[in-house]
Amino acid sequence: MDKKELIRRIEKFAPLETAESWDASGWLVETDKQEIDSILLALTVTDDTVNQAKEQKCDIILSHHPLFCVPIKYRNIGIYSAHTNLDMAIGGTTDTLIEKLGLQVTEIQGFVRYVEFNTNIEDFITKLKSISPNMRYTNPNNTKKLTKIAFCAGSGSEFIEEAEANGADGFVTGDLKFHTALDSKIPVFDIGHFESEIQVLKVFENLVNNDATVIYAKETSPFLH
Repeated sequence: MDKKELIRRIEKFAPLETAESWDASGWLVETDKQEIDSILLALTVTDDTVNQAKEQKCDIILSHHPLFCVPIKYRNIGIYSAHTNLDMAIGGTTDTLIEKLGLQVTEIQGFVRYVEFNTNIEDFITKLKSISPNMRYTNPNNTKKLTKIAFCAGSGSEFIEEAEANGADGFVTGDLKFHTALDSKIPVFDIGHFESEIQVLKVFENLVNNDATVIYAKETSPFLH
């Protein structure tokens, strides 16, 4: 597969101009190799995933999380990341989480997706535990029913108040901090950063569309339960 065609497909799906100004989406390492035969898909570029790519003789790593400082030892393999632009994209990070849960997006506002879904909170917890068995949650007002749930994969707790103002009666994200949980007026479900984002790698595979060999990196959450 031609390298330029691969990147064209990714950036058509998730344009770089939609990434946050602080972000490092795009090429982290670009080599001279133009023909891509094998691709490693990874949520995060680490020593381990780079070693996996080398062992599998991959030409490039496609990752969601970028590096803001690239170690010299990584610079002999292509590394391309789609981060906040993939979060913003229709069908991107949060949308794949919602799809994994068997739900459908009914409203989009920036990074946040909304799902109108009538359910009792215990059934919804069971649904979330199907992809995140060790999830944690708040329920400050002993809410029994949910009708409009906001989602933001990764670290999205900064949007809790916005979600509440938009009528959400529950919020799903990762990386929930103590005081944020304490201050929330609606139930917040912390399913973990890794668990909320890992399914987005399927987007990369779909964009490759069998034009190169795709290998999924062996990754797990860094947290032990």
